Amino acid sequence: MLNRKKIFQKFKWLKDKNRQFVISANYDGLICASFLSHFLNWELVGYYNMQTIWISESGVKNKKDLIWVDLDIIPTLGRTLGGHIIKLGDSMPRGFRNSCNPNILMNLSNNNFNQKYPLSTLAFLIWLYNVKIPNTNYSKFLILHSDSMWLKFQKYSKNFNNWLHIFSDYNWQELFKNIDSREYEQEVDHIFYSDLINLRAISGFGKLKSKYLGLQSRESKFNPDWDEDIILNLMELFAYHLQWGTFILPLISKKIKGKKITIPVSKVQNIGISKFIREKKIFSYAITTPKTIKYTVFEKIK
Repeated sequence: MLNRKKIFQKFKWLKDKNRQFVISANYDGLICASFLSHFLNWELVGYYNMQTIWISESGVKNKKDLIWVDLDIIPTLGRTLGGHIIKLGDSMPRGFRNSCNPNILMNLSNNNFNQKYPLSTLAFLIWLYNVKIPNTNYSKFLILHSDSMWLKFQKYSKNFNNWLHIFSDYNWQELFKNIDSREYEQEVDHIFYSDLINLRAISGFGKLKSKYLGLQSRESKFNPDWDEDIILNLMELFAYHLQWGTFILPLISKKIKGKKITIPVSKVQNIGISKFIREKKIFSYAITTPKTIKYTVFEKIK
């Protein structure tokens, strides 16, 4: 079982108010932004989609003090709240010492990929700050859409329940009640997915499929260059149903393009993860399957 007190002692910045942060450019990051803005008064200053960084002038000025949410970046000054598998065997780059990541906290690597943290970054925040969610169907839709949690609950039930035990000092019962049912899937499809379509907040489909109706997971990625209306509509949805306040979106002043690359884990193991990171000047990476690593490089971030 993980201990909140020990986590706050190790990552003291988690108790700070008024911090600046960057999120993943998708639904998962945005709902975390809504949470952190409401409960900690943190200021959103940018987005990152594993290939491009969009950041405000204030974010550039304070780049050494930013917190990267729903992300795992390597630079040692980067404090992160992530959920990817990043440990390769027994090796973990020192840049991740400031990463509050359930997989790191539980000492999981590519060797235990089937035990990977299956909940969302938002769920970790809800547990960590012990926040009660409004007991309505729509609130449940919003929370469980994050990182396709409801589908993972169905598909990976053993691992999912193991993690709920790790976070057992929280009342998950109402949130996950009746999720594994045809009736819940019908409600998701007819109510929630219909609303996301009307908001143009579905960017594509994921790999997971539901147990009863074969519903394919919906992805909600956005591009800050032209999707501000979608971002605002989702934020209003969170505010209305979760009773979290709205927040000011960052005024983007700089866009930094990088390159995202996929390679086999075996190639990195032959070199060693730390040497590989130094040689390639890697900004962020994730072990996305037991045999695959995806990483991002930038020419130079000033």
